[in-house]
Amino acid sequence: MAATIYYDQDADLKALDGKTVAILGYGSQGHAHAQNLQESGVKVIVGQRPGSPNYELAVSHGFEPLPIDEATKQADIVNILLPDEVQGDIFRDHIRENLEPGNVLMCSHGFNVHFGQVEAPAGVDLLLIAPKGPGHLVRSEFVSGGGVPGLIALSDDAPDDKNYETFKIGLAYAKGIGCTRGGVIRTTFAEETETDLFGEQAVLCGGASELVKAGFDTLVEAGYQPEMAYFECMHELKLIVDLFYQGGLNYMRYSVSNTAEYGDYSSGPRIVTEETRAEMKKILTEIQDGTFARNWILENKAGAPSFKATRRREREHPVEIVGKELRKLMSWIDDK
Repeated sequence: MAATIYYDQDADLKALDGKTVAILGYGSQGHAHAQNLQESGVKVIVGQRPGSPNYELAVSHGFEPLPIDEATKQADIVNILLPDEVQGDIFRDHIRENLEPGNVLMCSHGFNVHFGQVEAPAGVDLLLIAPKGPGHLVRSEFVSGGGVPGLIALSDDAPDDKNYETFKIGLAYAKGIGCTRGGVIRTTFAEETETDLFGEQAVLCGGASELVKAGFDTLVEAGYQPEMAYFECMHELKLIVDLFYQGGLNYMRYSVSNTAEYGDYSSGPRIVTEETRAEMKKILTEIQDGTFARNWILENKAGAPSFKATRRREREHPVEIVGKELRKLMSWIDDK
């Protein structure tokens, strides 16, 4: 079934007239949403912890950040844009008791709603508006007159009606941050959450990172220079991904040599085997049944010791050490 997609003409910013939107968290997504909405004529307040770098960033952008509970009290529409791992506790301690019937509770990733860490009180509607891009891109595209595509979802028991007030608020919000310029796809909290987690784990972050490291290690262990291994398995990956982004797999294959295309067809299935596909299905099942969410929540309850140890270890992988030195030679790269 084809997706339902909404554009600028389907949304009316008047649905936000007289309403105050609280952006809780001024990080990656928060800074973009707050500024874009304000420049679209929406009344915006920011909830952010004093003394944090993001607090100072909000002040530098002309906002006067409030404590989370106070921002929630003053708002009609509350968007929680804090890190996933802290949302549940902050919601229970600072947000839930300050919501009133008629408020709309929002998020841009359904993790905590879908897995029961955030549950809207009676009379408070749930709404998801999820730009399909990082906050800096949401901001830069808006400023340049474009827009990052996004997703919209309501709670499962909401009326399936385009004229439903919360849905109109959602489309207006999406228009206010620029998403309707690129197109907004109707989805569900479950679909957004589960596909997002799967993509991150199996392909975009987990899969790609392990593939890069495995390729680098294979070449180095075979006696090739680490610098050569870095260029072939890490640096040039951007060239290929950019071609994917511009025109899909076939455009990439059109753009590379026939030799590279032949190697794609002949060797790719030897890397992503039936065993790999079976493991992907297992990962998806663990996302769907809540196993991953439970493990991540418990990890954070314990202070994230395994996560932090793995992060430290990964930062010392040879591909990172070699890459850091090579990027110093590339004046066109703003090395992070």
